[in-house]
Amino acid sequence: MLLLHGARKLDADGIVDDFWMLAEGTRITAVGTGTGWRHHVQGERRMFEETTDAASVVPPTDRDSPSTPPTIEVVDAAGGWLTPGFIDLHGHGGGGFAFDDGADAIRSALAEHRAHGTTRSVISLVANPPHVLAASLDAIARLAADDPTVLGAHLEGPFLAPSRKGAHNPDFLGVPTRHVLKQLLEASEGRLVQVTIAPELPGALEAIDTFVASGVVVAVGHTDASLEVTREAFARGATLLTHAFNAMPGIHHRDPGPIVAAIDDDRVTLELIADGVHVHPATLEAAFRAAPGRIALITDAMAAAGAPDGPYRLGTLDVEVADGRALLAGTDTIAGSTLTQDAALRTSIAAGVDPVSAVTALTSTPARVLGRSHDLGRLSPGYLADAVLLSQTYEAQRVIAEGRTLP
Repeated sequence: MLLLHGARKLDADGIVDDFWMLAEGTRITAVGTGTGWRHHVQGERRMFEETTDAASVVPPTDRDSPSTPPTIEVVDAAGGWLTPGFIDLHGHGGGGFAFDDGADAIRSALAEHRAHGTTRSVISLVANPPHVLAASLDAIARLAADDPTVLGAHLEGPFLAPSRKGAHNPDFLGVPTRHVLKQLLEASEGRLVQVTIAPELPGALEAIDTFVASGVVVAVGHTDASLEVTREAFARGATLLTHAFNAMPGIHHRDPGPIVAAIDDDRVTLELIADGVHVHPATLEAAFRAAPGRIALITDAMAAAGAPDGPYRLGTLDVEVADGRALLAGTDTIAGSTLTQDAALRTSIAAGVDPVSAVTALTSTPARVLGRSHDLGRLSPGYLADAVLLSQTYEAQRVIAEGRTLP
């Protein structure tokens, strides 16, 4: 059991002062304000004393509750912010490790992001040959079966427009044929949760039908699609825009393009990379106002997130990182970010986004995108006990996943 008290709760439901939360096992079982948390500690103490030989009890050391039994951990938040655990729909690595390099690399990369408040992650893959992607999907499926904080896989490639390839190897881009779709879906064993697709490609609209029927969240991205084609993709069931404003046409007064199509459609969520590099702070704040409740802050982080500047690889491509900015070697093409989600929160708030909206974009909105609104993204009874304790300046101080404090 874990009981955290004295926090300023901050989630999609708003701000609550002097908040406490009790987690038993993996779930939140009770919340409240003030000193009501003490009744839970006292009740646990009585149960403990009734079933334990007092002579065998090691004297407790918790300063808040000197009689707290060892079966309950009590944490004084001391007025810090308490948010739900952050959910990253789109990332490629961190801590010097790339998600494309197998299960051990994924675990090491996730450890870096966990330390910054991301308690649930979708594992994104760059474009590769179908057989390589199938092997990666199989590895992610096995990892997700053992680790519930791994939400599944995201195929960012290979179904991308060559003209908007970004940091994907053009040699590995292709069109979504039935054979390739079948191969990738089978390899994922039901753990493919997201796919990015350029809807103007031959067969793309039919592929959207197939993915949606298979329960995969379809995102429009890396595209030159017109307003009309993008609207058709959304009508077919696509519900996400991959890293809005990047790898797609901007908003033009005579050719609105995919960004306006996404803003106009209440069914669609827009990913944003709030690192101050991919999207200008003024554009970031404007997007939050234009699509309230439909922004999901992602990292799109590559291996250099939380790691030193220098040379890296993104898939098969060389990347140079300087001053935290990742570029394809020898070019001015951005190659993912070095972002963590606590930094995205700080950047968004500094840009003028109110804290409730910014935290919503890290928690309940991505949970909704994945169909997990019932158990992720809020600090309420019945929800999974994922939480982040932050300082007054939004620095991660304690990260809790499924009721356990992470190292």
